[in-house]
Amino acid sequence: MITQARPSPRIGMLYSRVRQEEKWLFEAFDRSGANWERINDRDITFDLNHPEYWQPFDIILARNLSYTRGLNALRMLNAWGIPTVNSARVAEICGDKLATTNALTLAGVPQPRTAVAFSVDTALDAMELLGYPVVMKPVVGSWGRLLSKINDRETAYAVLNHKTELGSFNHSVFYMQEYIKKPGRDIRAFVIGDQTVCAIYRSSPHWITNTARGGRGEICPVTDDIHAISIRAAQAVGGGILAIDLFEDPERGLLVNEINHTMEFHTTVPLTGIDIPALMIDYVLNAVANPELAVIG
Repeated sequence: MITQARPSPRIGMLYSRVRQEEKWLFEAFDRSGANWERINDRDITFDLNHPEYWQPFDIILARNLSYTRGLNALRMLNAWGIPTVNSARVAEICGDKLATTNALTLAGVPQPRTAVAFSVDTALDAMELLGYPVVMKPVVGSWGRLLSKINDRETAYAVLNHKTELGSFNHSVFYMQEYIKKPGRDIRAFVIGDQTVCAIYRSSPHWITNTARGGRGEICPVTDDIHAISIRAAQAVGGGILAIDLFEDPERGLLVNEINHTMEFHTTVPLTGIDIPALMIDYVLNAVANPELAVIG
């Protein structure tokens, strides 16, 4: 009896622009010997009545730059039964700070105190309860953009009125957090599946410590506490390949600030020596054989 060889899984990588991270991922895919192909989201059309083009793919790794573009692509792929890393549901939660806050709250994961309001008066009341200084963020946004540290009621009133006049969706929901007196740094922990594979400190004299805003990366040991809270946070939003941003509160310990579902790692790989792209590809390949690792929807 002749047994036909099982065809190798067909994998797609959906991306927007070839940054250093994508170059490393392309190289890792090539080294793995996987049957894979690049899919630039600027060159494709989703025909909603004819999803046949996508059916041969066993899994898609999504690396879209745009949250909206990536989320809608994942929603269509998952609706057609195609597993993705990460899933549309994970992207939806992580790309929306309010959704992330709600997921962490339901899971009992420690995080900064947060309030949401829809009018200037109620936002002012909320800030009084949180206590100045207060950090205001857009519900959807990345790279530390459109953040405001508000030190008093007069400044709060000015910022709130400016946001109201701007009128875009990024300014129509007032999302406010208590200001955490972190020690000049935060922690970014990288979670792949059930492992916290590495972490870095992001240090800056400015209160915004994102490396995209000039923060300096340093190696951070993955302690038991960092691993535990990172895995809890990842599980709260659905799991997968995620970056967990942590604050060190002087009284409460580690708090989860945000979770990123399409994280950058161009600073982390040379700093730590951890081959994050190879670990990501291993996870994707493993998810083909273990579909529970790539949730649909």
